[in-house]
Amino acid sequence: QVQLVESGGGLVQAGDSLRLSCAASGRTFSSGSMGWFRQAPGKDREFIAAMTLFPGGTRFANSVKGRFTISRDNAKNTVTLDMNSLKPEDTSVYVCAADSSTRWNPSSSVTDYDFWGQGTQVTVSS
Repeated sequence: QVQLVESGGGLVQAGDSLRLSCAASGRTFSSGSMGWFRQAPGKDREFIAAMTLFPGGTRFANSVKGRFTISRDNAKNTVTLDMNSLKPEDTSVYVCAADSSTRWNPSSSVTDYDFWGQGTQVTVSS
């Protein structure tokens, strides 16, 4: 079993930056992917960004491309989402996820991810 714990959410103004971190513990793996999704009330879970643990391929949703970056520290089993130029529509609960399958490119599909964190709230005021 893998446990994922997110941190770094909060309330910011439009145009601000915020960093989210996800720490993995338990049965960690050297391959696979880690990613971020978000879910607003009454909406489906939306893919945001993901990264393979090796060799480091990335994938971003069009809505955040150019504004968000994702990075990892394999030694610490953490993945970080740096969010810049935040917009009110980025307001959501951000959830970290882990996919244990080995892929050349990370998946954007909810169903491919085996483990999920509890989420952290990000609120962007206008």
